[in-house]
Amino acid sequence: MSMSCRDYRITRRAMLGATGATFLGFQVRHLLAFAGTSHAPKAEHVILFWNGGGMTHLDTWDPKPGRPTQGEFEPIDTSVPGIQIGEIFPETAKQMHRAALIRSVAGTQGAHGQATYNLQTSYISTPNIQHPGIGSVVVHEKQHVGDLPAYISISGQAPRATYLGQRCEAYFVPAPGERDPYLAFPEGIAQTRGNRRLEILERYNNRFGKGKSDAKLASTQTSIDDAVRLMRSPALEAFELDTVPTTVMNRYGDTPFGRGAILAKRLVEKGVRFVQVNRGGFDTHSNNFPAMRNHGAVMDPALASLIEDLAESGLLEKTLVIMLSEFGRTPQVNMNAGRDHWASCFSCFLAGGGVKGGTVIGASDEDGYKPADRPVKVADLHATFCHALGIDPDKEVLTPLQRPMKLVDNGQPVLELFG
Repeated sequence: MSMSCRDYRITRRAMLGATGATFLGFQVRHLLAFAGTSHAPKAEHVILFWNGGGMTHLDTWDPKPGRPTQGEFEPIDTSVPGIQIGEIFPETAKQMHRAALIRSVAGTQGAHGQATYNLQTSYISTPNIQHPGIGSVVVHEKQHVGDLPAYISISGQAPRATYLGQRCEAYFVPAPGERDPYLAFPEGIAQTRGNRRLEILERYNNRFGKGKSDAKLASTQTSIDDAVRLMRSPALEAFELDTVPTTVMNRYGDTPFGRGAILAKRLVEKGVRFVQVNRGGFDTHSNNFPAMRNHGAVMDPALASLIEDLAESGLLEKTLVIMLSEFGRTPQVNMNAGRDHWASCFSCFLAGGGVKGGTVIGASDEDGYKPADRPVKVADLHATFCHALGIDPDKEVLTPLQRPMKLVDNGQPVLELFG
């Protein structure tokens, strides 16, 4: 029997794709994958709406009309013929020509903590190492612009930056529109006296830290420097929503979520790279349908108004808007009129940042249990976000223990989203 060596031959293209070779900061295998596409990174900012608790996909972005899993809501038409979404998003439906859906996200984690970690970092949680969230990854890779923090989390805490360092931590805004008391001198302390105290603090810190290489000291000084720069910056007015016209506030909704969306828009206008707007209450094990109707009444006008306003100002092309949750909910409605945890298939909403509007990627099966077409892994979502921003998801950074870690855990961008 003769043996051919054909199976052992390797082309130059295959060799480059199989190695870690890079060009202009990108893995060559990714550049090869992008061959034939016309996409150039357009996103410079990200607004992530994080819906904690596990938002049902069937009652929002992936309705199943006429199926046993449909539930109480009807699908509605959108501005794109052939694309329907749940009836609780009537205003967002009018913006679908500017938005895209991934209906085949294939998760693996069904518990809140592990799933949140996975969706926020792309990694599976382990006891040995803590990975940074996607917001920290973005600000680590994108140049800081202006005086405001590069990463701001509204109405809830964001994941820690861990080994990416203090510079990549999120600045926390507990209630949009309320002034941060820590960014002003205490009552009774005049500006001159306050500045004098800061000068004394700086001298003490410099003396104490002289000759020391403790990373904690450097992180503390970074926090102080950022806070002082922010409290003295005119850009701080972006946090003040008192000047927002009543008509605008009414369009978005005078709610914490509506104000959060307005604040997110103002922040990216000032150059903030990543804004995360947090909303909980999606763990609908009982009374799913009235809960989701209430969520829609609050979220729909804010999301639709944000997309419309960003588009009219020209900023949508440079701002990637994402709405995501840690998993979906069971297609089957339980005996308490609720839906339980369901990680096997759920959806992701995107708009802007070079994403083709009116696009639907993948599909779930007829009842919404599993991906039926084009499964998208959680890490693929993160690689897609990086692709929109011009970040190499395979780039490695070193932890304090000199362990190399990729920015994204082996994901592939969903290139069909981009023109």
